[in-house]
Amino acid sequence: MATQFVERIAVETDGSGDDVLLIHGLGGTSNVWMPLMPTLMRHRTVRPDLPGSGRSARVEGPLTIDRFVQAMLRVCAALHVERAHVVAHSMGTIVAFHLANVAPQLVRSLALFGPLLSPPDAARPGLKARGEKARSEGEAGMQAIADGIVQGATSSETRARQPAAVAMVRESVMRQCADGYARSCDALAGAQPADPNLINCPTLMVTGDEDAIAPPQAVRLIGERISGARVEILPRCGHWTTIEKPGECNDALKRFYARRL
Repeated sequence: MATQFVERIAVETDGSGDDVLLIHGLGGTSNVWMPLMPTLMRHRTVRPDLPGSGRSARVEGPLTIDRFVQAMLRVCAALHVERAHVVAHSMGTIVAFHLANVAPQLVRSLALFGPLLSPPDAARPGLKARGEKARSEGEAGMQAIADGIVQGATSSETRARQPAAVAMVRESVMRQCADGYARSCDALAGAQPADPNLINCPTLMVTGDEDAIAPPQAVRLIGERISGARVEILPRCGHWTTIEKPGECNDALKRFYARRL
């Protein structure tokens, strides 16, 4: 495993074979993908921390979904990635949808966990308020945000029976740079949807039956707009899919790659 920086973007790479670009969500880092590494061990994995997140926290100016998309294109160019299977979570799936729209020649397939095209309008004020809390309260605000996300975005089973998963989610959010996280909240609050009708690569979408951010019915509706898309719903799972149900996520990814690619 090696880490390099592409224009202040921290990127972990590992393995060899077909390229897989993995894009985390709000409050995540490249570490959210560690549970999927058993399935991807025969590939070259490219795992960036998005601008504003993790080790890529040093950014100037506002963050937007388009800026994330352009950052992923620059990472791929710097690492000579010409075709990639794209795997994404949460806000990262919005980036992935746009990437498939603007650079279809790059995207071989989409495997999306907790997918959404954009936040519902009702959720946008809350995202902006969360960003302001992080910006104004710093580390104390990030701790409160992390605790709220554990309660609202993981399943009841995860909270009751998986303390290590709870700790992982909490630590991932709590250790974010408050300013970078605030800018990422602004980016998500302003996100506009890509056009799923333009996507023609093999697509897998996985969500949890207790995912309030990417609820099953909403994910099924997206799937109906993408030709041949496969949708899987994981029982007793919230929004942090790969951390809450790593075995099931690996199985879904293996089936997808075996049947479709």
